[in-house]
Amino acid sequence: MTVAKIIAVANQKGGVGKTTTTINLAGAMAECDWNVLAVDMDSQGSLGIGFGLDVSRLNPTMGDVIIHGIGIEAVIRPVRDRIDVAPANIDLSTADQLLAGELRREDRLTHALGPVRDRYDFVLIDCPPSPGIMTINALAAADLALIPMACDYHSMVGVALLVDTIRRVQAQINPALEILGILPTRYDGRTLHAQEVLETARDKLGGRARVLEIVVPETVRIKEAPIAGKTILEYRRSSAAAEAYRKLAQEVMNHG
Repeated sequence: MTVAKIIAVANQKGGVGKTTTTINLAGAMAECDWNVLAVDMDSQGSLGIGFGLDVSRLNPTMGDVIIHGIGIEAVIRPVRDRIDVAPANIDLSTADQLLAGELRREDRLTHALGPVRDRYDFVLIDCPPSPGIMTINALAAADLALIPMACDYHSMVGVALLVDTIRRVQAQINPALEILGILPTRYDGRTLHAQEVLETARDKLGGRARVLEIVVPETVRIKEAPIAGKTILEYRRSSAAAEAYRKLAQEVMNHG
């Protein structure tokens, strides 16, 4: 029996393309006939919204799984052929406070995924923009960490901090966790700043985590797609951004 490879899509900084990457990587994997579960660990609920769900009306959600321990099967909703989503909403925002005194609180997601892991080829976890307990839960459950990095200076600094967090998780909680790589996103090759940031990232971060050759371009199409409730592969299947996520799916497969 095979079990899903679990990938945490994480960065401590917001606006770098974590949710966009989770949604569109799921879409690219589904194109390859792989079964995917996308899990939202961010109380903003953007993952479910991006797949067309009205997360404010959903009950139960990942908040009930993490805080109250209900089975994740009650939360999972099919959104596409071969793509299921375990959505979150504002209810998850109280988890850090409510779990503050709990033992092994970092293992909540690991235990929740256990009963469903054999149903999927991949589980993608969309992490919140913070190093809090929800991100730690995702890294504790994951086999691989994928780090989207917008091609600006502040995002690059955030990546360095996240790599430090990952190293601590590897040392103390999940020694099997690997860094799949840093994914450059929102790249505008017309600007010198983006070019310099990408070059600096390859030079300065490459020794700590591999900067992928795949680059997701900055494009209005990738912003329009979630408004339409679609992945970029559905919205503009022949676009450069869609092709980047197809290459990312193959990169994950080639990683084994």
